[in-house]
Amino acid sequence: MSPIPQPEYLNTVALGVSALGAEALLAGALAVEIELGRRRDGRRDAPRTIDIDLLFVGDEQRPGPGLELPHPRLRERRFVLAPLADLAPDLPLPPDGATPRELLARLPASPWAHRLGPGGGS
Repeated sequence: MSPIPQPEYLNTVALGVSALGAEALLAGALAVEIELGRRRDGRRDAPRTIDIDLLFVGDEQRPGPGLELPHPRLRERRFVLAPLADLAPDLPLPPDGATPRELLARLPASPWAHRLGPGGGS
């Protein structure tokens, strides 16, 4: 949860296949953010029109600071793991092969994140 007040927003994930490397995928995601009106003001967790994160690229592992894979907070975020578990519950994730279903089961419930649509109550 952001310490900076902001409006409600939606989160989702997408899985895909690409011949592009991680840097090219990230550059494309950042270009889409700019095209859709994102302006970075230097504050972490600031309100935004869109936020595209590269969560993982195959089983690639790399430390930051520019691009860290898998995403350093992937395993802590219910709002990321829940939709990922809907798409691919048994997908082994680096570095240890834990699945989205397993990782999601380890997290506490969140009072500020809820599901929309089928099975989600809204």
